[in-house]
Amino acid sequence: MSLDVDGVRAFLEQRGIPVAGPLASTLVSGGRSNLTYAVTDGAHRWIVRRPPLSGLTPSAHDVAREWKVTQALQYSAVPVPPAVALCEDPGLIGAPFAVSAFITGQVVRTRSQLEAYTSRELESCVTELVRVLADLHAVDVDEVGLGGLGRPDGFLDRQVRLWWRQWTEVKSRDLPDATALHSRLAGAVPARSAHIGVVHGDFRIDNTLLDSADISKVLAVVDWELATVGDVLTDIALMCVYRQPQLDPILGLDAAWASDRLPSADAIAEAYARRRGVNLDHWPFYLALANFKLAVIAQGISYRARRGAAADPTSARAEDAVQPLLAAGLRALTP
Repeated sequence: MSLDVDGVRAFLEQRGIPVAGPLASTLVSGGRSNLTYAVTDGAHRWIVRRPPLSGLTPSAHDVAREWKVTQALQYSAVPVPPAVALCEDPGLIGAPFAVSAFITGQVVRTRSQLEAYTSRELESCVTELVRVLADLHAVDVDEVGLGGLGRPDGFLDRQVRLWWRQWTEVKSRDLPDATALHSRLAGAVPARSAHIGVVHGDFRIDNTLLDSADISKVLAVVDWELATVGDVLTDIALMCVYRQPQLDPILGLDAAWASDRLPSADAIAEAYARRRGVNLDHWPFYLALANFKLAVIAQGISYRARRGAAADPTSARAEDAVQPLLAAGLRALTP
């Protein structure tokens, strides 16, 4: 998964961005999301994001969308990587790519990384994550120029239909719980979305850069490829659902965000509601939808593995999460 650094250098120079010498790149993360490279000329450092090399779903790996959102949020209360430039021409390196400034910090992905911190530090970290998400949802989408990013009207109804359609495309077998959950979701869609704003779409601890010396300080929110404008309660619900053990097989590691040392999903939801001063109306629906979405994502990861487009050898295990997530979605809708 090497990066065509000559193409990147040519682009930077075309944009008048000083490049001191030959570029060298290191893959920071990749596989199930856009590929992330740290790039340096020996004097400067950047981050380059490009779509995966295989199993590409264009709408889910849109670096132009990422760049547009982070650029729009540059001067908001939400910490984001400084946007440098966007290349939409796939001819230079074989795909579009976005360049941002390099931020020195840490990404906390595994439970072993949490061992270095006290329970109080971890609680402070989650409090800060909730604050950042609440600040994102409070952004005036028109003021920052993101009004056309999504279609708020009918957002929840489209979400239910979208994830059912995705399920029918990637399922390995018929599961009664999937059919039942979709049916119940379709019958429980709130008449209107009361909370419209910028939705990150994948918010949890490992999609942020944290200060290496202070885990409670968020330096930047990253991985904006699923961002849209819609019902923001879908964001906090997914953040809560990610706290379940099923995140491990989906990510293929002992996920930090699934640690029992962190505040519970209920505590996170309550903290968010207090921070924004909102009621979590129809909360069972949002939790059920988040569980359904995550089940479909897990099935999709396994589907790509079966077709030979696996991100890594652990991808096939993601299907282990599907049935428990569907069951959790049904429980959420059970009075």
